[in-house]
Amino acid sequence: MRKIWIKKFNSFKEAERFEDEYYRKRSPEERLEDIQLCREMYFELKKINLNACRKRLRRVFRVI
Repeated sequence: MRKIWIKKFNSFKEAERFEDEYYRKRSPEERLEDIQLCREMYFELKKINLNACRKRLRRVFRVI
Protein backbone atom coordinates (compact mmCIF):
# COMPACT_ATOMS: atom_id res chain seq x y z
CA MET A 1 0.00 0.00 0.00
CA ARG A 2 1.30 3.43 -0.91
CA LYS A 3 1.46 6.26 1.57
CA ILE A 4 -0.39 9.44 0.68
CA TRP A 5 1.16 12.77 1.57
CA ILE A 6 0.11 16.34 0.94
CA LYS A 7 2.26 19.42 0.48
CA LYS A 8 0.83 22.91 0.10
CA PHE A 9 2.39 25.56 -2.13
CA ASN A 10 1.91 29.28 -2.48
CA SER A 11 2.03 29.25 -6.29
CA PHE A 12 1.79 26.94 -9.28
CA LYS A 13 5.37 27.77 -10.22
CA GLU A 14 6.61 26.60 -6.81
CA ALA A 15 4.59 23.38 -7.13
CA GLU A 16 6.01 22.70 -10.61
CA ARG A 17 9.57 23.17 -9.34
CA PHE A 18 8.93 20.76 -6.49
CA GLU A 19 7.43 18.18 -8.85
CA ASP A 20 10.33 18.45 -11.31
CA GLU A 21 12.83 18.02 -8.50
CA TYR A 22 10.88 15.08 -7.04
CA TYR A 23 10.93 13.13 -10.31
CA ARG A 24 14.58 13.93 -11.01
CA LYS A 25 15.52 12.34 -7.67
CA ARG A 26 13.66 9.11 -8.42
CA SER A 27 15.49 6.21 -10.03
CA PRO A 28 14.64 5.17 -13.61
CA GLU A 29 12.97 2.01 -12.26
CA GLU A 30 10.74 4.06 -9.96
CA ARG A 31 9.78 6.36 -12.84
CA LEU A 32 8.80 3.37 -14.96
CA GLU A 33 6.74 2.01 -12.06
CA ASP A 34 4.90 5.34 -11.92
CA ILE A 35 4.21 5.22 -15.65
CA GLN A 36 2.94 1.65 -15.40
CA LEU A 37 0.67 2.59 -12.49
CA CYS A 38 -0.80 5.45 -14.55
CA ARG A 39 -1.31 3.12 -17.53
CA GLU A 40 -3.09 0.53 -15.39
CA MET A 41 -5.34 3.16 -13.85
CA TYR A 42 -6.18 4.50 -17.33
CA PHE A 43 -6.98 1.05 -18.70
CA GLU A 44 -9.11 0.26 -15.67
CA LEU A 45 -11.09 3.48 -16.12
CA LYS A 46 -11.58 2.85 -19.84
CA LYS A 47 -12.45 -0.84 -19.27
CA ILE A 48 -9.59 -2.01 -21.52
CA ASN A 49 -8.18 -5.53 -21.17
CA LEU A 50 -4.88 -5.13 -19.28
CA ASN A 51 -3.35 -8.40 -20.43
CA ALA A 52 -3.44 -7.34 -24.06
CA CYS A 53 -1.89 -3.94 -23.27
CA ARG A 54 0.97 -4.98 -20.98
CA LYS A 55 3.22 -6.28 -23.72
CA ARG A 56 4.80 -2.90 -24.48
CA LEU A 57 4.27 0.84 -24.39
CA ARG A 58 1.94 2.26 -26.99
CA ARG A 59 3.56 3.91 -29.95
CA VAL A 60 0.62 6.17 -30.78
CA PHE A 61 -0.49 8.94 -28.49
CA ARG A 62 -3.58 11.08 -28.66
CA VAL A 63 -3.36 14.73 -27.61
CA ILE A 64 -6.37 15.79 -25.59
